[in-house]
Amino acid sequence: MPFEKRDFGFKTEMHKATCADCKQECEVPFKPDGSRPVYCRECFQKHRPKRF
Repeated sequence: MPFEKRDFGFKTEMHKATCADCKQECEVPFKPDGSRPVYCRECFQKHRPKRF
C-alpha cells in the first residue's frame, strides 16, 4: 500500500481514485466508498466552500 510522508512525523495511507470532474487518476488520504464525489487537488480547490 502506498504511503506518503507528512510533515507531522507520521505516514498516511494513500488510496487511488478517479476525479469526479476531470476524470484523471489521483491519490487521496482516505478510502473512497462511492457515496460522495472525489476530486483531485486542482478540482477540489474549485469545489471548496468559500472562506469568510
